[in-house]
Amino acid sequence: MRMFSVTDWMAQQLVFRALSVTHLSVSFYLTANLVTIVILSRGRCGLSRCITYYLIAIALTDFLVIITAIILNRIGRIYFQNSVLSTTPACTLSALLVYFARDMSVWLTVAFTIDRFVAICCQGLKARYCTEKAALLVIGIVCALSCVRNVPFYFTYQPLYTLDGVPWFCAVKSSYYTVPAWQAYDWLDHILTPFLPFLLILFLNALTVKHILAASRARRRLRGTESHGDPEMANRKRSIILLFAISLSFLLLWVTYVVHFLYVRITGEGYRTSLDFKDPRYILQEAANMLQLVSSCNNVFIYTVAQTKFREDLKKVLLCPFTTLTG
Repeated sequence: MRMFSVTDWMAQQLVFRALSVTHLSVSFYLTANLVTIVILSRGRCGLSRCITYYLIAIALTDFLVIITAIILNRIGRIYFQNSVLSTTPACTLSALLVYFARDMSVWLTVAFTIDRFVAICCQGLKARYCTEKAALLVIGIVCALSCVRNVPFYFTYQPLYTLDGVPWFCAVKSSYYTVPAWQAYDWLDHILTPFLPFLLILFLNALTVKHILAASRARRRLRGTESHGDPEMANRKRSIILLFAISLSFLLLWVTYVVHFLYVRITGEGYRTSLDFKDPRYILQEAANMLQLVSSCNNVFIYTVAQTKFREDLKKVLLCPFTTLTG
């Protein structure tokens, strides 16, 4: 009996600590994304308009991920269980918005990776593809397709229970796991996010790194010197580190989500809908969701914090209130 009470106390403490960390993380990501959007919108980071459009779009979709997936769908469910947010229509709409924002964030990252691959490795196509007009068109298409392909998820939910004629919470319909059409759609959904994006990012980054290394070797032969003190070589090394960081971050933060998906498909068990913080399957499910949400929130940091001019502009923005007061 004592072991049970100690276990309960430890579980509660872990939950409280996790919630505290979550609140701090949400505040940090919200602030960071807003600051990133402001800095990029100023256009003083030394980036082309094409790159700036992609990064602003990624920052905006990451901001939407935080609002929909974390604040409305997670924090809202925990602290406002009996509010309108917990009714089935609101819960279903909230889940659908999460799917929209998540897919836009992931595929805009892929679109930006393609843009950088073309800019570095396909000089003949660069003049036509890496333009402001093309960037805006690609961003619009990605956002539209991300919304359209997730609409069927709206029809996969049903009320967990009905009280006084009001449907509460969301439960995945059992037919989602048994009807062949829904099973095919579920596999297609996971192929499109995250399997295909990761393969594309990994493949394109590998080609880009190979191109950069070949160009670096050719440059050393032409210069007849080592790469030490060569600013162009230093830029290429930073590009390689950046590309590996993107691939590794995406892989590590999505691997738990993939493992949980395969576990559900192999065992035939459904997704957990109750807040049972001591159920290992629920913990795995929520950990997978948390990590894939983090993956959608850290793209901007990977792409922009590595830029020297971005860091300089960030310092100016952060010090602006103090310089205004002292001035």
